[in-house]
Amino acid sequence: MSDQSDSPDGPKKPWERQGGFARRLRNHFFTGIIVTAPIAITIFLVWQFIGFVDGTIAGLIPARYLPQTYLPFAVPGIGLLIAFVFLTLVGALAANFLGRWLVRTGDRIVNRMPVVRSVYGTLKKIFETVLAQSSRSFREVVLVEYPRKGIWAVGFITGTTEGEIQTITTSKMINVFLPTTPNPTSGFLLFVPHDTVVPLQMSVEEGIKLVISGGIMVPPEQGAPHADPRVVAQPKALAE
Repeated sequence: MSDQSDSPDGPKKPWERQGGFARRLRNHFFTGIIVTAPIAITIFLVWQFIGFVDGTIAGLIPARYLPQTYLPFAVPGIGLLIAFVFLTLVGALAANFLGRWLVRTGDRIVNRMPVVRSVYGTLKKIFETVLAQSSRSFREVVLVEYPRKGIWAVGFITGTTEGEIQTITTSKMINVFLPTTPNPTSGFLLFVPHDTVVPLQMSVEEGIKLVISGGIMVPPEQGAPHADPRVVAQPKALAE
């Protein structure tokens, strides 16, 4: 009985067998990197973030109140827990009458500062838009023809266009954020006619993964696809 690993030209040479083993070993090695690298990098980044917060908060608290003063080891996450409790208390304070009065007073003071008011106002608007529970920003993924006709890009609806930009245009416009790959925190703000975008069924998280991976992580198809991208449906964010 002949060896199944033999080629039609005869038995493989010893170095040929070693080459196949080396190739399988290399494939297994790279597979191991693909499996473990995301987990290891995520754990490293989370650990670095916890260490940064702990180091920052620990410098603001007297040593006698820190657990490591009485324990032979440091307790990770104490600073993060203190920051969480502090921010929760600030949010609870801002929700009552006294807190709202303090916030309004602080806003009036900051708005009188020439340079600071611009930075503060912009940052406040961004956080209110992104974090507010009633906000619909970044709640829908759409296709936009960009940078020219026939080429489609993934974007995120951030709202309905208002003000001067809407008044000087004849079509109803929407704001679309077009992220770059692989860094979705940078991108372009486009003002697009609402009837020219194609709404997608994928979630915002799936859309972000698609952008970051450069098209490698494609989410599964959901629902009936559009037969032609030019057959445009109204985005859900505008239909509500």
